[in-house]
Amino acid sequence: MASDTDALAFDVFSRQCPSRSTLEHATGRWGSLTLGALYEESLRFNELRRRVDGVSEKMLSQTLHALERDGLVLREAQPVNPPRVDYELTPLGREVAGRLLGLIHLVEGRMDDVLAARTRYDEARGGR
Repeated sequence: MASDTDALAFDVFSRQCPSRSTLEHATGRWGSLTLGALYEESLRFNELRRRVDGVSEKMLSQTLHALERDGLVLREAQPVNPPRVDYELTPLGREVAGRLLGLIHLVEGRMDDVLAARTRYDEARGGR
């Protein structure tokens, strides 16, 4: 028997669609950087915070909670003293992160074009 959600057609452009918040979590500044950082290996919270330069403890914590709730990140608490918590991508998280990394690499590889476009834009508007 099909559930109610099986019949839904998800549409990220619709305000009520739950896919919109997941997209925001994954593609926001901290979400995309967190997913990208976890792509190669699982990391502890402070390792992740160092890798994602500039993220506050609070923002990283909120980001990880949102990504865990969406099923993209797995939080694994180790039963040791002192406590150890590792974060890693779920299979869905790896798929999403892989696509994000493609975009990240594209942007990084085309930064000369972006910087040239910014210069042209600023010059056409009297500089910045």
